[in-house]
Amino acid sequence: MKHSSIRLTMLALLLLCAACTAKKEKPKTKAPVPVKVAQALQKDLPLQVKAIGNIEAYTTVAVKSQINGQIARVHFAEGSDVEKGALLISIDPEPFQAALSQCEATLVKDQSQARFAREQASRYEGLLKEGIVTHDQYDLLRSTAESLAATLVADRAAIKNARIQLGYCSIRSPISGRTGTVALHAGNLTKANDLPIVTINQISPIYVTFSLPEKRLGEVKRAMAAGQLKIEALIPNETGSSEIGSISFLDNAVNPTTGTIKLKGLFANKSRKLWPGQFTDVLITLASRKNAVVVPTQAIQTSQQGEFVYVVKPDNSVEMRPVTSLAAGEETVIEKGLAAGESVVIDGQLRLTPGAIVETREKQPSAGGTAK
Repeated sequence: MKHSSIRLTMLALLLLCAACTAKKEKPKTKAPVPVKVAQALQKDLPLQVKAIGNIEAYTTVAVKSQINGQIARVHFAEGSDVEKGALLISIDPEPFQAALSQCEATLVKDQSQARFAREQASRYEGLLKEGIVTHDQYDLLRSTAESLAATLVADRAAIKNARIQLGYCSIRSPISGRTGTVALHAGNLTKANDLPIVTINQISPIYVTFSLPEKRLGEVKRAMAAGQLKIEALIPNETGSSEIGSISFLDNAVNPTTGTIKLKGLFANKSRKLWPGQFTDVLITLASRKNAVVVPTQAIQTSQQGEFVYVVKPDNSVEMRPVTSLAAGEETVIEKGLAAGESVVIDGQLRLTPGAIVETREKQPSAGGTAK
């Protein structure tokens, strides 16, 4: 009995010591989260929208033969530049020259017959007045003369058509541009309106086609109404190289499936760095914002409630701040929710929660300038 009491006393003392030790232990603090920050700046900024465009030839012509015949000669090299009206292909003209000669001979023969018929009708008109011939005889000769006169008109039309067919033996370039692959070479037979013999693309000037979200339609229309809307196409695979153009086409309807509207930019392309079929980044400058508060675009995060940024407070804790933004390329204009001089997180946001303590790995100014 005495031993049991001693055991219970010792157990109670051990539990009391453990409880005191637990009270004295301090809760562990989380390590600061390493992040990269940038300062929100106030400056004048061109308001730009970036899109992916497809380069298209200004004009594309598929050159086909308009007659059946044998190709006699190709007068250009594949992939060469040709001028409008330049001779491209010659088709053997002999069959068409023969057809023209036949039509001309037919005209000569019919002219002789028509002349004789007119003279006969003229003589019979005098004989009719003298009562020597009947009206039926005179009417027969007159109708023959009129019929042969109509035949002459048909003969001349046949000659004109034969000359046109002969002219089709020389295929000339309808535009100035660059030729592609030749599908049929000398010696091949070609059919009228069959497969294209060659395709010519006019690449100077040139189009870049792209689409913008429908929410930008109002800004685009206002910019176009204010004057010619300038755009910039970045040359593919050439860093820092670009071509300047202007908007030449705005589609008449928004695509209801994608919620975008189609536009075309026209570029002089004198250096020929833009090539049909390529994809390129397009920058459209819609306006210029004066004294805008800007941050690097990577600072903008999106949640179910909308856009937000993580703002670093003086005690190195972060605040989740809702903002209203307007994209402008590498930088984003903050219309509401942020003041110039505040620091925002631009890298490491996935590890953050509101109130977390951060450790700045690298502090850099917003790209493109300093605060005013």
